[in-house]
Amino acid sequence: MKGLSAAATAACLLALGAACASPGEPAPGGVRVVATGLDDPYEILWGPDGFLWVTEKSGGRVTRVDPANGRKAVALTVDDARHTTGGQDGLLGMALHPDLLGGKGRDWVYLAHTYDAGDGRRTKIVRYTYDPSRQVLTGPSDVITGLVSSVDHQSGKLRFGPDGRLYYTIGDQGNNQFGRYCEPIEAQTLPTAAQVRAGDWSAYQGKVLRLDLDGSVPGDNPEFGGVRSHVYATGFRNAQGLAFTPSGLLYGTDQGPKTDDEVNLVRAGGNYGWPHVAGHRDGKAYVHARWAEAVNGCAAETFDDYEIPPDVPTTEETDWDDPAFTPPLVTFDTVDDDFDFRADTRCDPSAAFVCWPTLALSSLEPGPGGTLLATSLKDGAVYRIPLTSGGRKAGAATRIADTVNRYRDTAVDPAGKTLYIATDGAGFTRDAAGTPTRALENPGAILSYGL
Repeated sequence: MKGLSAAATAACLLALGAACASPGEPAPGGVRVVATGLDDPYEILWGPDGFLWVTEKSGGRVTRVDPANGRKAVALTVDDARHTTGGQDGLLGMALHPDLLGGKGRDWVYLAHTYDAGDGRRTKIVRYTYDPSRQVLTGPSDVITGLVSSVDHQSGKLRFGPDGRLYYTIGDQGNNQFGRYCEPIEAQTLPTAAQVRAGDWSAYQGKVLRLDLDGSVPGDNPEFGGVRSHVYATGFRNAQGLAFTPSGLLYGTDQGPKTDDEVNLVRAGGNYGWPHVAGHRDGKAYVHARWAEAVNGCAAETFDDYEIPPDVPTTEETDWDDPAFTPPLVTFDTVDDDFDFRADTRCDPSAAFVCWPTLALSSLEPGPGGTLLATSLKDGAVYRIPLTSGGRKAGAATRIADTVNRYRDTAVDPAGKTLYIATDGAGFTRDAAGTPTRALENPGAILSYGL
């Protein structure tokens, strides 16, 4: 690093709790703290101005960060964005129009956030215009409103496709588990023609959407059950990663329940199986417990992550079949059917989910050399996945950029040499020994990693 001795440089790369004194980027394999003090950064993008553009989920801000020195400038505070403490709602995905700062009058930035709709919490996508002279976002214009929302499994990743359309992920809202165990999962529920005409988007949970820039339904979207809507693909649990590669193919991640985090090649009309299937349709370590259909009523049952009461109907993965089912390219931590999810003695009940064999994949980024880069909330690591066969298959993943943090999202610089990583402000992760911890090394920060 320019301006630092070799010893100081090494100390800076290793001591992640303090920002480095030099704007230099780390050598391959090294990590540097770029910026701190962000309120739960959710989406991080490399902007055409050479800045990192960041949405702050709990802070409700769009912040531009200079990657050279970590200086922050707020471009927008979204006054009507609503976040629940500890929840997955708030200011979420962001997409930059390809013509931003291109002198074509399309300096547009698209944002997704939850809001109070009068009859409850909803999510919307809004277009803003960037004013480069004042370095602020102005002139909000709603693209689509009234999307489903809850405090869990929002997904909320937004991408501008090479076809000029917007792509957006909506999770299953955390239904069928914990405090929402009496709410059925609707990831396989299809919108009706009447719902589409009425602007009723309640069947969009657990889906990937594809929208025209004015929020209308593209005329070449796939039909599901004979109905064309914004729905592009179905059957997702919590698809927090979404990425186009230079080839134009679309990939996504999906978080598994206790096993089988997925990386998927997302195709128009595809069905990715949830809640009938987690990972491959192999009958391993997952059954769909349909709590809402309990014989004596769901309210009569007490939710349990390990023991399913006899009055709650269940479905095995192999009981379900659909010709549109699309298996994942990669799964992480698939375990055998007799795996004991309660056996890890390091976990007290409040942290048991951290010890389950899932990574909680939280983002996806095209990497250099025909790879995908996926972040993990549970591991504080990035997984590098090589693509093969023209991007339609994937090889074994390797793990890089380990720290004790919850990695939320990434961006790669145009040279493909530096990976920028946004970290959550709070929550559980695993320490170097694999033990659950809330003691994050760099909460609410942006790190850089030398690729």
